[in-house]
Amino acid sequence: MALFFDAAWYDARLAERGLGRAILGVATGLTEAELTLAFKDQRELSMREVSAFAELLGVTPAEAASRAGVRPPPVNDAQRIAALEARVAVLEAELARLRR
Repeated sequence: MALFFDAAWYDARLAERGLGRAILGVATGLTEAELTLAFKDQRELSMREVSAFAELLGVTPAEAASRAGVRPPPVNDAQRIAALEARVAVLEAELARLRR
């Protein structure tokens, strides 16, 4: 596990996909200031946020967590499903907001 947020690794993965840091904020609901603090290793990310980063970057949540200096908790299938349902609810709410 990395002991710090590996901003260079995240920036390289984003660049490979033609994305910028802002998309990470959009995917997780982090403000620009919160995202900046995370990249400076001054704000710890939740596993929900790290999982969203992983999905955008096409890496495993374990890899994204390691590069963010976060140790992923053990996850069973019920927890995984609950986490995915929570993320879907957030995305559906954002979609409804955008449609208004």
